[in-house]
Parts: sequence; C-alpha cells; structure tokens
Amino acid sequence: MAQSGHHIKDDYPWWLVVFVLLGVAIAAAIIVSDLYTQVFFTVAQGVYVTVFVTLVAFALAVVLGLCIALLGLSDHIVLRQTSRFYIEVIRGIPMLVLLFYVAFVGAPAIVALYNTVSAPLVDAGWAKPMLVRDLSLMWRAIIALMIGYASFIAEIFRAGIQAVDHGQIEAAKALGLSRYRRFRHVIAPQAIRVIFPPLSNDFVSMVKDSSLVSVLGVADITQMGKVYASGSFRFFETYSIVTYIYLILTVGLSLLLRRVEKRMRKAHER
Repeated sequence: MAQSGHHIKDDYPWWLVVFVLLGVAIAAAIIVSDLYTQVFFTVAQGVYVTVFVTLVAFALAVVLGLCIALLGLSDHIVLRQTSRFYIEVIRGIPMLVLLFYVAFVGAPAIVALYNTVSAPLVDAGWAKPMLVRDLSLMWRAIIALMIGYASFIAEIFRAGIQAVDHGQIEAAKALGLSRYRRFRHVIAPQAIRVIFPPLSNDFVSMVKDSSLVSVLGVADITQMGKVYASGSFRFFETYSIVTYIYLILTVGLSLLLRRVEKRMRKAHER
C-alpha cells in the first residue's frame, strides 16, 4: 500500500493512445465518407471564430483579472472591497445569463453612454452617433466572457502573489525598488509558477465555454453545427464531428500546456 508523502509514479498514458487511435479512426471516416467530409468542412468554418473569441476574451480577462487582483491586495479598504464585490457578484452569475445580460442590457447601455459623452463631437459634426447594432454580437460575447472569467482569474493571481515569501518583498523594499520593479523582478517570476497551472486550466475551459456564443448566433463551431443539423437533420453525424473538433482543440491544448508546466518546474528545480 502506498504511503502518504511518497511520489506517485506517472502511469504510461494509455488513455492518450486510445484517444489517438479513436481520433485516427474518425479522421479516416471523414476522409472516406462524403457525408462526414461535408459535415466536417461545414463545421470547421467556425474554428476561426472559436479561436479568435477564445484568444481575445482570455487575453482581456487576464488583464482585467490582474487589475482586480491588485486592487484586492491594495492598502486601501475601498479598493479591496471593490475587488471583493466584483469577484463575488460576477462569480455568482451563470455564464449564459451573463452573456445574455451583456448582449441585451449592457451593450445598449454602453452605446447610450458613448452617445452621451460624444454628443458635443456629434453636434460639431466630428463624430457620428453609435447604434446598438454597431456593436457586433461577437464582441458582446467577448466582453461577457472577459467579465466572467476575470473574476476567476483575479483569484488565481491573488493566490499566486500571496504565495510569494513576504520576506523577499520586504527585502526588495529595503533595497529601494519601486512598486513596479518589485512586482516585475521579485513577485511575478515566483508567482507565475503557482499561477500557470490553474490559469492554463481556465484557458482550456474558455475554449469550451466559447461554445455559449452560439446562443447569440455567432458563427462558431457549435453554431455552424446547429445550422447544418437543423437543415439536414443529420444530428448524429453533425454533433459527432462538433465533439471531435472540440476534443482535438481541448485535449491538444491541455497536453501542450502540461508540457510547458513541466518545463517550468524542471527549470525551477535546476
């Protein structure tokens, strides 16, 4: 019986062998079958949108999440409570509800605010008033994903920053390093080792949650599958291909990010 504290040896990834074999078998079926080929190339048209939405929304969520985390670590109680309010409220809202709220409530409010602020420029003929339809559904979806994921990413950053030895931060202060230099040269290099694993998990999760943008009619993988299935009634073939593409994206990303994590760990141990 294994004792606690002992290192558990990694098993050979037989699951990955099975996954690859299944992937090859499905790829062969796509090549051989005209129907599966047609479904695949139709659904694959949404890959670009899925990747674009994921990358842009995640990048914005990381920036916003870091800002919220830094507010939560501030010396001022108002900033700390503002950060905590944002995190607790946004995390309590289902992502789908947040998507609808931003798309149909937040977007008109943003447009109204813009028109109010830019009214003098519009009156002078230097700008044009903005219409709600000018803010595309794809960007509304990106904003919603950014807002939602930033609340989780903020907690990841907070935990990573607080994991850094406080004595090293005090030593950096004693050396006269500015707040930015302390973060850049002392906190960030050490915190990234704690932050990277959960942050990479959130990135893979966003790839999956990007499928929610299909409810707004954004032409991602899921939406392209819905359109094809509703027109051809080939639900089994269509959603099998949709599942196949998502698995290729998520499992491939998970393996890649896990490899990066291992390299970071080995570099730290040297």
